[in-house]
Amino acid sequence: MTNSSRKAAFAAMLFASAAFPAAAEPVFNRIASFPVAQNLPDDKDKLSPTSAEIITATNDGNTLIYSDSPLGAIGFIDITDAKAPKSGGALMMDGEPTSVTSSAGKALVAVNISDSKAKPSGRLAIVDVATKKIENTCDLGGQPDSIALNKDKTLGAIAIENERDEDVNDGKIPQMPAGDLVVFQVKNGTVDCGTIKHVALTGLAGVAPEDPEPEFVAFNGLNEIALTLQENNEIVIIDANTAQVKTHFTAGSVDLSGIDTKRDGALKFSGESKGVPREPDAVKWLDDSRLVVANEGDYQGGSRGFTIFDKTGKVLYDSGASFERAVAHIGHYPESRSGSKGVEPEGLEAAKFGDDNYFFLLAERASIVGVYKDTGADPELIQLLPSGISPEGAVAIPQRNLFATANEVDLGKDGGARSHVMIYERSEGEKAYPQIVSAEKDGNPIGFAALSGLAPVPGKPGMLYAVSDSVLGSQPTICTIDATKKPAVISDALVVKRDGAPAQKLDIEGIAAAADGSFWLASEGYSERLVPHALYNVNAKGDIKAEIALPKEFAANEIRFGFEGVTIIGTGDDTTLWMAVQREWGDDEKGFVKLVSYNPKKKEWGAVRYPLDKTESGWVGLSEISAHGDSVYIIERDNLVGDAARLKKLYKVAISELKPAKLGGELPVVKKTEAHDFLGELKTATNGYALDKLEGFAFDASGKPYAVTDNDGVSDSSGETLFFPVDLTATN
Repeated sequence: MTNSSRKAAFAAMLFASAAFPAAAEPVFNRIASFPVAQNLPDDKDKLSPTSAEIITATNDGNTLIYSDSPLGAIGFIDITDAKAPKSGGALMMDGEPTSVTSSAGKALVAVNISDSKAKPSGRLAIVDVATKKIENTCDLGGQPDSIALNKDKTLGAIAIENERDEDVNDGKIPQMPAGDLVVFQVKNGTVDCGTIKHVALTGLAGVAPEDPEPEFVAFNGLNEIALTLQENNEIVIIDANTAQVKTHFTAGSVDLSGIDTKRDGALKFSGESKGVPREPDAVKWLDDSRLVVANEGDYQGGSRGFTIFDKTGKVLYDSGASFERAVAHIGHYPESRSGSKGVEPEGLEAAKFGDDNYFFLLAERASIVGVYKDTGADPELIQLLPSGISPEGAVAIPQRNLFATANEVDLGKDGGARSHVMIYERSEGEKAYPQIVSAEKDGNPIGFAALSGLAPVPGKPGMLYAVSDSVLGSQPTICTIDATKKPAVISDALVVKRDGAPAQKLDIEGIAAAADGSFWLASEGYSERLVPHALYNVNAKGDIKAEIALPKEFAANEIRFGFEGVTIIGTGDDTTLWMAVQREWGDDEKGFVKLVSYNPKKKEWGAVRYPLDKTESGWVGLSEISAHGDSVYIIERDNLVGDAARLKKLYKVAISELKPAKLGGELPVVKKTEAHDFLGELKTATNGYALDKLEGFAFDASGKPYAVTDNDGVSDSSGETLFFPVDLTATN
């Protein structure tokens, strides 16, 4: 497929829901999310780390079972009602579960019980799902990774990785003992340990042939096993009936172009990287002769995409940079990974839904799932699904039109999102995600992340400006959003410049557009990083024309959390900027923050006090201020996420209340009125968990209100950006 045809296919995928509201083809949408911390045993601290990694389903499709390495357990989720998943508890495994599969009411669990990486050992545990009891165990002779069963559930295989120690010899291989493959017989979900056979894999790979590092296994309908040796960059085909190697081949390398290659705080998709080893992780058969691999790379490579091979090793299709660029178009590109593995494809699932064959590519660092239709030739990207933080495993349940992902990262102890299992359904309707995408500029995606403020484009209904915060510190950007399209489109991007170069030391959190075409930007300071709290006046070309520092009586009480929005009230000499300060500064009474004013003509500063709502946990602060009519509208929120989130509201303050007093003295307190509660929307917009950072709100030129969330640049975040119109007439 040519670059131009890939671009056309991607554009068609993005805008299909807008062009055909009653979708001609069914689509996948998330219908529920389940925080796996709900399965913590009663004797565990509720903030104990827990992680959904590899996931499977019972034959009837009513129960999900996932491996949980940090807890040392497998977890169960009742999805009889898939839209309302219920806790099924956890079973402690006396070791580290690395993978799980299911058959005939049993769960087969690969468990790592190694004393150390130098002395690997493991067992296979057979668990009765109904009683949640371990019925039997088999010694595996090494540290297991992936487990899989054949189509009729009579044969199984486990990759015995005996993984390298990255702290030994800089992680270089070989590191003994060598890994191998275990093959065994299965009957009614039970394994006879006496049927276990070990398949030697040494001497096959071109990289460290004495130390194979098996990673992932998959069966086709002919009882052939595809096995990836990730660090060795090799794929092995084994006859499961005879436990013999049939063939093997190198996964090869890829030349990439149109990628971001530098971790520099900017999104520039114009770089290239030559000869990148694929080093595949997950593998799935598409049919009895073709297999697809996710090229994560965990040693020397990682080509940021996927490859389809036939079983002789011939490359039938390679995605190149197309998947990563598609991810960039929806704001999920992890800039912090630019210097290495980018979006880091890791997991895979493949299944037939109705008459359509699909495979699902999981990008660990982008927290996204690419849904591809297998055409038998070049695959077609159908959708990009949001998937919690770091999807690790997935399972398709086509008989129920369901698909689920296990997302491994748990940030509970840091106050962030917990590990989740996400559930999707295939049905007719519109694609719920993405809600905002970017166009291309100069032949490359307009990179965006961490949208942190909104403002109307004067005189143009349906058009707004947005700014990115310090996540893109080397590329401070003003984005133009066309909200008349669905999804909304970032149609242009203007880099903020100082002396002709992208401005440094900015953390733009607010934007206001002046009638003369210039902008006012509010930058939140961070003194430890030499980022000043300041206002900036920027012309229509993006050049900084003025920097206004805070007055001494204000700056003397600074903390990290400063301006989180700016808006314009008045005209001519009476033009006044109003900024919302996110949290209490050193001279503020607890529970009150400042709304700060600045008159550019008179160079006068002032402020009023704004009363914050109370919360039982976390902190409460302001995230936006936007003038409209006779009021200013202010986002007030807590910093909590998921089930813990309580406060995500819009308040309004009458402009007549904004009578600023001099900074350093007694400040008047304004009255606020609730205008909207966002919490329900944040939970149900895409049926994920409530996002914490609702950071942008504005009315367009016609008076239609919009809101946007900040995705933190996919750093300790699901990467989701919600952009949506707000119905202020709705009942709260």
